[in-house]
Amino acid sequence: MAVVEAYAELARRVLAGPARLGRTRLVAVDGPSGAGKSRFAARLADALAVLPGGRPPVVHTDDLLDGWDDQVTFWPRLDEGVLAPLRAGEPGGYRRYSWVRQSFLPGVIPVPVAPVLVLEGVSAARAVVRPELTLAVFVTAPASLRLARALDRDGPEILPELRRWHDGERAHFAADDTQAHADLLVDGAPTLPHDADRYYLRIR
Repeated sequence: MAVVEAYAELARRVLAGPARLGRTRLVAVDGPSGAGKSRFAARLADALAVLPGGRPPVVHTDDLLDGWDDQVTFWPRLDEGVLAPLRAGEPGGYRRYSWVRQSFLPGVIPVPVAPVLVLEGVSAARAVVRPELTLAVFVTAPASLRLARALDRDGPEILPELRRWHDGERAHFAADDTQAHADLLVDGAPTLPHDADRYYLRIR
C-alpha cells in the first residue's frame, strides 16, 4: 500500500541522519531506467535547498558512463573523482560524458564538500557504497511505462541499446539485491492524487 509523504520531511530526515562519507550525507537514488529517479532526486534537492546547507549537489551516474557498455563498470571513475575526495573531506569533480559526441567533455564539474550529496542513477545504491549511505532510495514503475518514457525522452532509435540496457540493469539488480536493501521504496508511477512537487508515494 502506498503512503503519501512530503519531500520536506524526508529532507529533514536526511539532515538528521549521520554523515558516513566524510562530512557528507550521501543519498543514493537508484532504480531502473525511466522509473522517475531524476525527478525524485531533483525534488528532494529542492526540499533540501531551504534547509541549513542549501541545495545539495546532484550527481547523475549517466554523466560518468563511457557510453552504453559502461552501465555498471563506471564506478571506479566515480569513486576516484568524487567519493574518495569527499571521504577525505576534500572537494571532488568529474568530467561529463556527452552522449551526442560520444566522448567526455574537457571541463571538470566540481563537487563541493557539502552536508548532503545526492547520487542518482542505475546502481547508485550498489552494495559497495551501502556502508557510506545516509539514505538509499529505490524508485520503481511498470516496465511498459518505463520503456515508453525512455523512448519519448531519447527517441525510438535507441530501442536496441535500450533493450540491452534493460537486460543489464535487471541482471545487476538481481545480483546486487538493491531493492531489498533500500531504506525507501518509491512509486514512480503513482495514481493516487497528490502534489507531485511536494509529495511522493512511499510503497513501504
